[in-house]
Amino acid sequence: MTPALIVICGATATGKSNLALTLAERLGSPILSADSRQVYEAFNIGTAKPSQSDCARVPHYLLDLCPPDATFTVAEYQRLAQTLISDCQNQGVIPILVGGTGLYIQSVVNGLKIPRVPPQTELRSQLTTVSQVERYQWLQQVDPPSALKVHANDQVRTLRALEVFYTTGIPLSAQQGSNPPSYTILQIGLDIPDLDQQMALIQRRTAQMIGQGWVEEVQQIMGHYGAELPLLKTLGYAELCQYLKGDCTLEAAIAAIVLHTRQFAKRQRTWFKANPEIQWLNALDQHLDQTAWGIVEPFLSSLNDSD
Repeated sequence: MTPALIVICGATATGKSNLALTLAERLGSPILSADSRQVYEAFNIGTAKPSQSDCARVPHYLLDLCPPDATFTVAEYQRLAQTLISDCQNQGVIPILVGGTGLYIQSVVNGLKIPRVPPQTELRSQLTTVSQVERYQWLQQVDPPSALKVHANDQVRTLRALEVFYTTGIPLSAQQGSNPPSYTILQIGLDIPDLDQQMALIQRRTAQMIGQGWVEEVQQIMGHYGAELPLLKTLGYAELCQYLKGDCTLEAAIAAIVLHTRQFAKRQRTWFKANPEIQWLNALDQHLDQTAWGIVEPFLSSLNDSD
């Protein structure tokens, strides 16, 4: 069979994992996670990491790759994902890449050229001694194309662009681009057009996570790594940290998680909708598995025809 990849993407709480499991079992495929927080150990419930039973049904990869207090870059993810995909294809297997981290998926699907520059702690420390206004002015001087793409208030991207320039001597904009893979890719997106239905699903999933022990998970992480761990500033974990510190009630924390998750889902939806290659399905379709197979089956036939 011609080498290929199937991608299942979309906003949070759209059922990507369930569809991926169904297709993976039918195809005999492994699942590759494309989630920027599932790569970290200990962050399980709040990231909706696949359960042990899910992993027993279908092999899952790109999970638990490093401890929470380490830094894991997009470049590292891309390298590992590309290696796994190549290994699968060499064995005549079509892997399924599934997740909601758009940049992770884009790094694979578009073959993004990512500067191999790890975070420079000392350099960043020096750069943070000046204001964002000054840093952005420096960026405008050393890398005008990047400055045009970065908002003047975006500290993270400004720091990264300066970090790459001062480490390599080459502007970030000159090191970017893409080198799309030669294999065929099918991209399926799951969407929930009705915002009220989306909100209900987010509320239900948040309640399930709390019931599964999410608060206790956050408490354990805080006890082991400290409350200032950067990953504890991310969606869901930040709100529960506030509760555990006594800054709010659990009910208030849950309400904030639901609100912020909905806002995050909106940003994810905007990101993925910009990709014309994605074939969209309604995540609430009662016959979603059959509808998805109606897309996958002709895709597989086209691969056989091209042999």
